[in-house]
Amino acid sequence: MGAAGDMLMAGLLELLDDNGRVDFLKRLNDAGIPGVDVRVEPAVKCGIAGTRVSVSVDGRVEGDEQSHDNNVRHDDRHAGNHHRDNEHTGNHHHSNNNHRHNDEHHNNHAAHRHNDYGGIERLVNSLRVGDNAKKNALDVYKLLADAESYVHGKPVDRIHFHEVGDMDAVADIVGVCVLIDELSPSLILASPINVGGGGVRCAHGVMPVPSPAAACLLRNIPIYGDDGRGELCTPTGAALLKYFVNKFCALPTMSVDKIGYGMGKKDFERANCLRVYIGSADNSINGVNDSDDINNINGINPNDRIAELVCALDDMTPEAVAFAQETLLSAGALDVCATPTVMKKGRAGIVFTCLCRIDDRDTILPLMFKHTSTLGIREYIVNRYTLCRERYAIQTKYGAARVKSASGFGVKKSKPEYDDVAAIAREHGMSLGDVLKEIK
Repeated sequence: MGAAGDMLMAGLLELLDDNGRVDFLKRLNDAGIPGVDVRVEPAVKCGIAGTRVSVSVDGRVEGDEQSHDNNVRHDDRHAGNHHRDNEHTGNHHHSNNNHRHNDEHHNNHAAHRHNDYGGIERLVNSLRVGDNAKKNALDVYKLLADAESYVHGKPVDRIHFHEVGDMDAVADIVGVCVLIDELSPSLILASPINVGGGGVRCAHGVMPVPSPAAACLLRNIPIYGDDGRGELCTPTGAALLKYFVNKFCALPTMSVDKIGYGMGKKDFERANCLRVYIGSADNSINGVNDSDDINNINGINPNDRIAELVCALDDMTPEAVAFAQETLLSAGALDVCATPTVMKKGRAGIVFTCLCRIDDRDTILPLMFKHTSTLGIREYIVNRYTLCRERYAIQTKYGAARVKSASGFGVKKSKPEYDDVAAIAREHGMSLGDVLKEIK
């Protein structure tokens, strides 16, 4: 049922033991967020027991006086920056909205002084939480600022966060960052995100769900809609997922230790909850252990589909083909290869293949037409399975050399960077084999 800051915090909180939950709530309430009181309460959705987090600011719980009409949220104050999803959906209606709007605007005036990035930065840096949690919270707000800048066409320093700059949103973001820091997972995965459906009403009119800011944040993340339920993934939820999640994929093979349920406020036919698992990779499967890239153990990663662009050439010189390869690689292609073949009428030719990310296709296609002689390009969308890769440097008696390491699927392998090996060989008059022996 989507994602929001309070639901994420509640789900993660359930992964702690009782003492850990009490300690977390005390630390968050003592962190110094102005006027904030964070409480938890049990909640049941469709027969499933979980936890709901309630954040009040100066005694008022955000969302209690919202107006709702036909799954379109009415918000006279701000446009598209709300952060709690299921508090803002449903078929509920409250009268005297203008009167409440004026009261709420007056009561929350002090909180709004933090609604630009500079104000948020000063506030977060003043909080009594760990340095890593502060850094992560500010990085999440930077994602929100970049999204708002894109949506409104204004520089980041002129962006006002409005509701995600309110103190309850600060509590949600900081709370999630503190919990992630405490749980300290080596890898975070998430399923494709349910964004909801319909529209959201703001000062500028009715906007489609997801809101513009959330839609911007969810680029390159697998999402799907659920018509008739309103907004299910909020900008805050989208920013937290974008920042912390390593990969979006189906549930991998894993041994689950604990399960947490973070509950939304409203009731639907489906359980209005966000479920969190914590566990480890199953060591019995292909020798995989916790340090491996468990995103690749099973299933297809929805985010790891690439475009294979192919054409056949029989009238280009080797130099021109090499230049086309270099140009495409410089433009962001993942790989380019030329495979010898025999074409019609017995002509010698090549099959020219370029692999690129789907989002880079519009950049790569014009370059392929420009730098090759082809008149047509075939496209295949393919799944790609990769090992988890990293690079590190080692010191040899001849100087530093970089090494590429890869692991996953029960396999581990490493290889020195050719350019560094070749540089050492040239400088010291050695063969590549001798340098490789020294590095190994």
